[in-house]
Amino acid sequence: MSADQGRRRFLAAGGALTLSFAMPAWSAQDALPKSLEKAPWLDAWIRIDADERITVFTGKAELGQGIKTALLQVVADELRIAPGRLTLVTADTARTPDEGMTAGSNSMKDSGAALRHAAGQVRMRLGELAAARLGTPAAGLALKDGAFIAPDGRRASFGQLVTGQELHLRATPQPAPPAPGPKTAIGQSLPRVDIPAKVTGGRAYVQDLRLPNMVHARVVRPPSQAATLTAVDTVAVMRLPGVLKIVRDGRFLAVIGDAEYRAVKAAALLARAARWETPAALPANADVKALVMAQPAEPATILERGARVQEGTHYKATYTRPFQLHASIGPSCAVAQLVENRYTVWTHSQGVFPLRSALAELLGTQEDAIRCIHVEGSGCYGHNGADDVAADAALLARAFPGRPVRVQWMREDEHGWEPFGAAMVAQVAATLGADGRIADWQYDVFTPPHNTRPGKAGNLLPATHLAKPFTPPRPTPSPQPEGSGDRNAIPYYRLPNARVTHHFQPKAVLRTSAMRGLGAYCNVFAIESFMNELARAAKVDPVDFRLGHLDDPRAIDVVKLAAAKFGWKDYKKLVRRGRGFAFARYKNLASYCALAVEVEVARETGLVRVTRVSSAVDCGEIVNPDGVRNQIEGGIIQSASWTLLEQVRFDATRVLTVDWASYPILRFGQAPDKVDVHLIDRPGQPFLGTGEAAQGPAAAAIANAVFDACGLRMRDLPLDRARVRKA
Repeated sequence: MSADQGRRRFLAAGGALTLSFAMPAWSAQDALPKSLEKAPWLDAWIRIDADERITVFTGKAELGQGIKTALLQVVADELRIAPGRLTLVTADTARTPDEGMTAGSNSMKDSGAALRHAAGQVRMRLGELAAARLGTPAAGLALKDGAFIAPDGRRASFGQLVTGQELHLRATPQPAPPAPGPKTAIGQSLPRVDIPAKVTGGRAYVQDLRLPNMVHARVVRPPSQAATLTAVDTVAVMRLPGVLKIVRDGRFLAVIGDAEYRAVKAAALLARAARWETPAALPANADVKALVMAQPAEPATILERGARVQEGTHYKATYTRPFQLHASIGPSCAVAQLVENRYTVWTHSQGVFPLRSALAELLGTQEDAIRCIHVEGSGCYGHNGADDVAADAALLARAFPGRPVRVQWMREDEHGWEPFGAAMVAQVAATLGADGRIADWQYDVFTPPHNTRPGKAGNLLPATHLAKPFTPPRPTPSPQPEGSGDRNAIPYYRLPNARVTHHFQPKAVLRTSAMRGLGAYCNVFAIESFMNELARAAKVDPVDFRLGHLDDPRAIDVVKLAAAKFGWKDYKKLVRRGRGFAFARYKNLASYCALAVEVEVARETGLVRVTRVSSAVDCGEIVNPDGVRNQIEGGIIQSASWTLLEQVRFDATRVLTVDWASYPILRFGQAPDKVDVHLIDRPGQPFLGTGEAAQGPAAAAIANAVFDACGLRMRDLPLDRARVRKA
């Protein structure tokens, strides 16, 4: 964005003007925080009005992870002001910086770092203005509650300092000096600002959004991904009360009504009136390993260290993960409106800017003719149906301009058509030397794409159903160190001789994309399960075996803390109960997480129940301790659901798991009795994401605990009752 563009956008939004001043020069080697480097103007992040209102802008979206609260705390601490004095605007293509996707546990690392840097520089400049206004050196001013205070008591508020001035200034890489006085917001477990409406039935989600003169639409989906619409009789549907329009374009079929229930009834009748040709296009073999291994792959070595070692005792194992659903509690929803050739889309997409690009291609218009506004959705963490339903709404708004069009997916739409979490196969082999240590490590992971998010129209479901369909672009794996299907495939342990290969499969049997953690969930499950198998072979305690292969002091700290809080050394085994342990550093560059788990296995039913969990986490400097605990607790429980219950099933024509009966998730009665989260705070260290740190370790710890409880080494997910009984 150019300086003129930024100034125009700022003024159009009602921004206050503040004094321009010369920022110090910096060298090309200096660097701003990643997000701030993309949008380096301070007024793109923080606006101060003459009436003392302070608005904070972030390109990241609140997904239930609590970043609205944490980001406010970061800015409040830098400005030494109560968080309640701040207003936060999240992902909006007309108002906020473009921070891409809210994904990969990067919100605090990216937006938190950018806002801390920007707020510090705003504070520093306001201090200079206050010093000039009050005739007192900046070092002698106190800062409290949005005002600088001179030793004699005279005050200059933020609003007074910016009145009639200009703050369209480029950020410099040099951070501002620390704010005076003790921290006021960071490190505090402040109540989350997004929770009250969610627990009191307020308007919290895009599903709750109701706009004036809004109409409602439902899309009639094909019975399978390969089905062709051969005929549809619309006469009876158009006679129904409240039906405003039927839209058909290829096999994209929808009805618009003046009220939601009328649209639901009309869609049901339209579905009965449609005739489809449904070929058998899916493989009949439901075995995950055979299914994945049958797909063409493109191997790439992502780690090559040392040389193969033949001396020692050799071990190998194969682990699998099935296709899984995001299983959002609330099916996806969006609202779109076309007025005077300009679209507004209210969406719970995790990337409003990439979505805008895809919609522009889909609709054949310019990006600046589309505004995408993020509104929270009731269920997310990955690429679910949010972007697809936004495309549904945009297409229907084009067909029915002037009025807002609300599209609400039904449960069978969400379960049957969202992009699934990818099935995976991990093959691991290792050699134990005479000293009982790992002398050689070989790891191969086979997986279809984990990221087919929008950016192109072909990534949107309805775009592929049009008479002139858009072709999905060829997916590519994300590069290391973050990776996608190979995320966390490189062990964090000290392994002198190791080779890791990612066998990327561009085509998947089912449509797949990002689900929380991407490949890390399966890779950590495989690595940490195998670490337990090797520890048993070496006749070494599993915790001690891990500590013997770690050299990062922070990793060692979380492993020791989780074991100590669980009471690992003093554990007294009960009948049909067992303990398991696992560790990972998410993406090998984010949060450290170690888990000790106890499970109970029922002999009669094969039911596995997690009874208690003790975890330890190091996520760098902690902004909101309760928020971190919430993320880890939620990740453990979600992972327990994936690990014990969840699996997409299909036959030769269609997906079968389209309701909660066929795709069960963990219920309240199945949740662990106790989950303890113990935090290691690192003041002054960078923020490390926590949202996806627990999923992989939780899966492995549960599987390791099942083995300890009943001697069953379960290598294929999920560890459901049928599989445990069979084993």
